Amino acid sequence: MKKIVVIGSGFGGLASAIRLQAQGFQVTLLEKNAKVGGHAYQIKKDGYTFDMGPSLITAPDIIDDVFKAAGRNMADYLDLIYLDPFYRIYYHDGSVLDYCGDGERMKAQMARFNQKDADNYDRFVDYIRKLYQAVIVDGLGKRPFDLATMLQFLPKALRLKALLPAYHVVSRFFKDARNRFAFSFHPLFIGGSPFRAPSVYLMIPYLEKEGGVWFTPGGMYSVVEALEKVFLEIGGEIKTDCEVSKILVENGKAAGVIANGERYDADAVVSNGHFAHTYLDLIDPQHRKKWSDRRVKKVDYGMSTFLIYLGVKKQYPKLLHHTLILSERYKELVRDIFDRKVLADDFSMYLHVPSRTDAGMAPQGCESMYVLVPVPNLEANVDWSTMARPFADKILAFLEEDFGMEGLRANIEVEELFTPDDFRVQRNNYLGTAWGVEPKLTQTASFRPGNRSEDVKGLYLVGANTHPGAGVPGVLLTAEATERAILEDLGKPVLTAKPELQIA
Repeated sequence: MKKIVVIGSGFGGLASAIRLQAQGFQVTLLEKNAKVGGHAYQIKKDGYTFDMGPSLITAPDIIDDVFKAAGRNMADYLDLIYLDPFYRIYYHDGSVLDYCGDGERMKAQMARFNQKDADNYDRFVDYIRKLYQAVIVDGLGKRPFDLATMLQFLPKALRLKALLPAYHVVSRFFKDARNRFAFSFHPLFIGGSPFRAPSVYLMIPYLEKEGGVWFTPGGMYSVVEALEKVFLEIGGEIKTDCEVSKILVENGKAAGVIANGERYDADAVVSNGHFAHTYLDLIDPQHRKKWSDRRVKKVDYGMSTFLIYLGVKKQYPKLLHHTLILSERYKELVRDIFDRKVLADDFSMYLHVPSRTDAGMAPQGCESMYVLVPVPNLEANVDWSTMARPFADKILAFLEEDFGMEGLRANIEVEELFTPDDFRVQRNNYLGTAWGVEPKLTQTASFRPGNRSEDVKGLYLVGANTHPGAGVPGVLLTAEATERAILEDLGKPVLTAKPELQIA
């Protein structure tokens, strides 16, 4: 039985480990932290529960595919709650849009801003359906995307205008700035700028419309725990508090890893660590011809985020499970974050308030929430050791005094801050990025770091930095693409989902 070591236990690592163990490999999963989860880690404190990263489920069928690969049924492990609306968007002028999957409700709301925009809604949905068809239904996101595949996809991409910037394409359908935002902001959810991420990422709104936006009782970490349970049930091995310090390369091939001073031999190594961390920190330079230090550092990396995890002994009904609160500036604020690399005086934010749906996430009558503010990565000249507290105070003051969350600061029982420095130290994310490689045109599909290493045979990447990209559905698809690459390289057939097994 061939051995595979998986580095890191985020959604990509867990999904890869399950898929490969189910294919007959002996898989060992090594995690630096005390628990599995990676970016989907969890905080529990004083009766409050917080998901630290991913906060919503879209395309539950893609999650179910991981369970099916192991002969399991997702419904035996997870209860899903449909969220309606998906998000509430508060614009700077006080107007509100409840973003949902119901076309008629969406058109009625959009018409308040611009009737012609509402009239164009169905035409826009038809357009993004074609993008979804190409990436999800036709399976382009499920297999390694080499140059030959890119050339094969290129004619269709050009016909669909899939390579033009997302905001540019959205603007062809909608004129009101509020409607343009509602259908163009999704690249921000995967660390990209809507003004240069290609419009192929506009499949995300269709992914939401087609499959819904969901939540699981106990939060996103319940998905992590379910995947961990499945992996152990089918014979996988997990070692926590076990940080990998080196990927061993012998005769040009990955031979295993060193973790906590111990050698783990392997026939293949899969890294769910950040792409730059994998190459810069874990592989000696002499083994890297393409991904030299200089080449890795020349890649454009996406934004980071500043997070405040709040346990509040008061409830705020104006907040839904997912709430966006927007600055007046859109394009220029995004430019501050991605291009100018400055911490702007204004900010937009996303609030995740799971206690709106699951009362068990907070003590009775209380609210569990996190506040996420997009900020530049560590290329910016920001000293977070001194800026974190005043920046958090500024955000909290805005929420209380400008947004109307009365008594917020006086009712905070739990507060935890997470900065770009924490992404760098706790998650090994280069430049403290929250996602990694920026999803712009020249870093999409075959232009992203490969699912199979271009430098080291037997080394594979999984997660947000490789094809097809970030977001929970994207990351789970990277696991499927990476699985295919491994099976192809080892001459094994790609097996379809296993028949459902009985759980002992």
